Amino acid sequence: MRVQFEYGQGYMEANLPESNTDIFIPGETVPDPAYIPEDKIEEITRESILNPTGIKPISEQVSKGSKVVIIFPDRVKGGFQETSHRKISIPIIIEECLKAGVDKKDIKLICSNGLHRKMTKEDLKEILGCKIFNEYYYSNQIVNHDSEDYDNLVDLGYNEAGDHVIMNKEVFDADLAVLIGHTLGNPYGGYSGGYKHSATGITHWKCIGAHHVPHVMHRSDFTPVTKTSLMRQKFDQISQYMEEKMGKKFFVCDAVLDTCQRQIDVFTGYGADIQPISWESADKRTFIPWAEKKYDVVVFGMPQKFHYGNGHGTNPLLMLQAISANIIRHKRILSDNCVVIVSSICNGYFHDEEFPSYREVYELYQKDYNYTLPDVEKYDQYLSTNEEYINKYRYNYGYHPYHAFSMISCGHIAEKHTSAIYIVGAYEPGFARGMGMKTRATFEDALKDARKYVGDTPNILALPKTFKTAGVHLMMNDETI
Repeated sequence: MRVQFEYGQGYMEANLPESNTDIFIPGETVPDPAYIPEDKIEEITRESILNPTGIKPISEQVSKGSKVVIIFPDRVKGGFQETSHRKISIPIIIEECLKAGVDKKDIKLICSNGLHRKMTKEDLKEILGCKIFNEYYYSNQIVNHDSEDYDNLVDLGYNEAGDHVIMNKEVFDADLAVLIGHTLGNPYGGYSGGYKHSATGITHWKCIGAHHVPHVMHRSDFTPVTKTSLMRQKFDQISQYMEEKMGKKFFVCDAVLDTCQRQIDVFTGYGADIQPISWESADKRTFIPWAEKKYDVVVFGMPQKFHYGNGHGTNPLLMLQAISANIIRHKRILSDNCVVIVSSICNGYFHDEEFPSYREVYELYQKDYNYTLPDVEKYDQYLSTNEEYINKYRYNYGYHPYHAFSMISCGHIAEKHTSAIYIVGAYEPGFARGMGMKTRATFEDALKDARKYVGDTPNILALPKTFKTAGVHLMMNDETI
C-alpha cells in the first residue's frame, strides 16, 4: 500500500506491504467522543464556571479592590478557532470578576509560556481573540511569564520532596489566580492542564529541573505514559505547595479537548478535585484499546514546523524528542526490539533564533566523552545561566536555554526502547547520525535494512498525521488503564 507521510513542507510516499501494515490516525481510525456543539459551548462553559467543584465561586472570592490574574497557555496547545477554550472561558471569567466589583485595571492576563519562547503581539491576538486583546494588551494587562525576571518571581524554598519551587510573583500576590487549561493527552505525565499547567508554565528552570530530568523521565513508570508517574506526582506536589504558600487554591477551568482542539467537556474548580474527573472524561479519547498484536516497526513523518515551533522537525535534538514522544505514547503495543522509521528533511535547520541554546548542546554531545544524551546533563547550569541565551529568551522570543536539557531527557527514551531509528530523506544526514540515528534515502531502503532487527515480515504500524493532530496513547485491545 502507498501511504504519504509528512516531510518538510510537503510529503514523502512510502510503499508498505499491505498484508502486515496497519494504519492509525487519531480521531479517524477510532472516532473521538462527541464534542460540545458550537452553539452550546458558551452556555456549558458558563455553567461550569458558575458552579465550581471544591472551591467557592468567583462571586464569593473577589470584590472591589481584589487583584485577579488569569493564566492561559501559549500557542503550543488549545487551538485558535473562535470557539476555542481560551476565547470562550476568559471573557466569562472577566465578566464574573467585573460583576463582583473588581476594577478592570486590577485584572491581569499572564501567558504561562514557562521556558517556551514568549508569545509575540500577533500570537497573543490569535490566542485570545481581538476583543480581549484590544481591551487589555495596550494597558499592559496581557503579559508573558518571564522565568528570569527576578523582580517578579518569589522563591518559596523547597517542598517536602526537596524540589525548589520558584513562581510568578503576580500570581502569588493575587487574590484570585485562575488557571485556564487543556486536558489533552501528553507524553509528559499523561495529560496537560491541571497542576501540570502551574508547575511548568509559571515557574523557573530550577523548578522544572525537578521533573524534566533523566532520573524522573527514565523510570519504568514514565514509559509507557501513565497518570501515576513520579513526574505526575511532582506536578501535583509543586502546585499544591504553591497553593499552601499562597494561602489560596488555584481556580482551575480545564477543557477536555478532541483531536481538533474542540471541547468535549469543561470542568471548573479545585485542581485536586477536577483532575480525576477531567481525566476520566479524557481517557475515553486518549487511552485507546485498539491493537490486536504488537508492532515491530513504526513509521511516521515529520513536517518542519509543529508543536514547539518552526524547526521542530529539522532540529536534531527536537527530532529525537519527537520520536521518543511516540515511543512513550505507544510503548504498550510495540515489541521490545521495535524499529522506528521517520521521514525528515533533516537539513541542519536548528532555527537558532527560536532555539538559541540547541546548537551548542548538540555540539557538546559530539565530543568530550559524552557517550549518551544523559551525559550532557552536567552542562545544564552552565548554559542555563548564559546571559546571551537568557537575553534571547527574555527579549528576542527564544526558548530558554534549559529547555534543550528538558528535551534531551526525553530524547534518550527512544534509544532505550528501540533497536534502531532510521531517518529517511535527510538533506544533511550527518545531523541524524550525530544523534545516534541511522539514515537511508527512502522508507523502502530503511525497511529492507531493518530486517536484521525484525525479520522479513514485521508487523508495521503506520502513523500518518502524527504531528498534524493531537496524539493519543494506543493500547492492546484487551488492555485497561
